[in-house]
Amino acid sequence: MTLDADRIRSNLREVTGRIAAAAARSGRDAAAVRLVAVTKTVPIDAIRTLLADGQTDIGENRARQLRDRHRELEGEAVRWHMIGRLQRNKVKYVVPTCTMIHSVDSLRLAEEIETRAARAETLATCLLEVNLAGEDQKGGVGPNEAVALAAHVAALPHVRLVGLMTMAPLVDDAEATRPVFAATRDLRDRINRIADLPAPLTDLSMGMTQDFEVAVEEGATIVRVGSALFADTDGMP
Repeated sequence: MTLDADRIRSNLREVTGRIAAAAARSGRDAAAVRLVAVTKTVPIDAIRTLLADGQTDIGENRARQLRDRHRELEGEAVRWHMIGRLQRNKVKYVVPTCTMIHSVDSLRLAEEIETRAARAETLATCLLEVNLAGEDQKGGVGPNEAVALAAHVAALPHVRLVGLMTMAPLVDDAEATRPVFAATRDLRDRINRIADLPAPLTDLSMGMTQDFEVAVEEGATIVRVGSALFADTDGMP
């Protein structure tokens, strides 16, 4: 497969420019927003192109693929993010490899992460996945469960809970996702007020190709973008 590296670099500049513009519209510093490049369907050379251009936060949806790509790029300065749903029997593939696990949605999963992190003598940085849109097909806990779960997860000694992750519904008009992102921000603030955590939650992982600008305007500190980075490259979406 021929890979259009120049186009990937151009797309990366365009996406980071759009993030900066969205941050400016909401009075925020663009440096406060981290771009995670979602590379689940692209060849390893696409990741190398991103790394060469300074994009080191890389997100994968599948635990085994993250493990395999970590091995293939061993020695490279990659910050790996597990952004897909994570089964307990797959935790061994991402701890201690991951910089951040975005999809903690149960105490049992968090306890397995704790076990693996303790065994590796490391600290696993995690986000609690919340389902603010109420979509049955998506993972995450509801807002009524999130406060208690956050308190339990944050108390685990080898788990560092730093924020929330959510996915908005797929809609034609990105503006329709704004209430979901605003509600996620409000939920984080509510958890910080009442959950008595060891440290306040700061991160909000929300926004993808179709809606990341709205997410930034509503306070996202992490956006997960794939298709916009690889559009119009050979073999890419």
